[in-house]
Amino acid sequence: MSIETALTEIEALLGKRLSRAEAEREAHGRTETWYPPAPPDAVAWPESTEEVSRILAICNAHGCPVIGYGAGTSLEGHTSAVAGGLTLDFGRMNRLITVSPGDMTATVQPGLTREELNRELRTTGLFFSVDPGANASLGGMAATRASGTTAVRYGTIRDNILALEVVLADGRVIRTGTRARKSASGYDLTALFLGSEGTLGIITELTLRLHGIPEAVSAAVCAFETIHDAVETVVAVSQAGIPVARIEFLDGETVRAVNAYSGTDLPEKPHLFVEFHGSPAGVAEDASRFGELAADFGASDIRTATRTEERTALWKARHHAYWACLGLRPGATAVVTDVCVPISRLAEAVEETRADIAASTIPGPILGHVGDGNFHSALLIEPGNEAELAEAKRLAARMAERALRLGGTVTGEHGIGLGKRQYMQAEHGAAWGVMGEIKRSLDPNGILNPGKLVPGN
Repeated sequence: MSIETALTEIEALLGKRLSRAEAEREAHGRTETWYPPAPPDAVAWPESTEEVSRILAICNAHGCPVIGYGAGTSLEGHTSAVAGGLTLDFGRMNRLITVSPGDMTATVQPGLTREELNRELRTTGLFFSVDPGANASLGGMAATRASGTTAVRYGTIRDNILALEVVLADGRVIRTGTRARKSASGYDLTALFLGSEGTLGIITELTLRLHGIPEAVSAAVCAFETIHDAVETVVAVSQAGIPVARIEFLDGETVRAVNAYSGTDLPEKPHLFVEFHGSPAGVAEDASRFGELAADFGASDIRTATRTEERTALWKARHHAYWACLGLRPGATAVVTDVCVPISRLAEAVEETRADIAASTIPGPILGHVGDGNFHSALLIEPGNEAELAEAKRLAARMAERALRLGGTVTGEHGIGLGKRQYMQAEHGAAWGVMGEIKRSLDPNGILNPGKLVPGN
């Protein structure tokens, strides 16, 4: 069993599309958050499913770890090569293969990003709805079961993938699902691979569900005096059945960061960012109903945006909030964490989290996709400061434990990666062991993204 032997064989297959250069290895071993670098021994750029199949067969034969890599936007160390080996960069497998407007589907390669896909779809009247903020690759989004700002209306990526092509650890190529909208045919293997974080197979093709571009879109922001009032507004909107397309929460600290980073001039108070999709009359009615409910909870400084340029600027500011938060403490890195709770327990979860952070020694802005009970904190720490790192981990653990106590999950969309394996037993119990059994069945040599997600890996 030899990584070097595997890489030599793969180099013969790919030529210059395999690199052992230190700069490439380091670039693929970094994360956007606090995790220390963990570079692979080499990076490869496959161009077809056949090449991926041959690469995995070689790696499986020689015990060489393999890590799939898209745009590198994950936050929990998913692509860190903790056991060395080979990183597969899908930057060259980035084509839109087919679009079927009549079926409202598209089939794509995994390296295509969501923004690139939507640019390709502009003339069809359709769009891909899942928007995690970062311009992530679609293969990476599937592997981490991504979500984002529009999930409250259109669902997560789980709801928007119909079929996959997957290469297994031994090089076998399988297809899961069809372009049909439903099936009662056997195990749901598509769902199995979604969120598997590259530990069960490598996704090489995706068939996606598309949606019609709405006739009218309207966005708004409004301020509240307290976190409680903002979050209770979200609960009330959900219970009233108002069909918001997005409803995002930013606490006062996050708003301060966004103002400084994006040049906005919002009051430094808790805010909701909302958006409505539909017909002109429907959007106007939904916005009016939202405004009435928000007013009941003391909303003020309500600003609307119907022009495309205004809405784009608004959501750009929201999507850049992570980088804005880093600006609150120049030179800082972050322990970024997310949890998701039942909507009825959302206010309790957010307020307790805010109180924990306020009593700590480090700053931690809070924001999130609160329409489905999901929120995040960016716990800002000085790089190399072990005491601050320990404090951030303590706060993150408190968030996770609170989410489980309230009937939720330790991650709504970031995934497990390296950072949250320690909570899997508490959340899943014996089911976590079953995940490990599935892993060993499909990847008996443990070559696929070792050290992540499952027990004993």
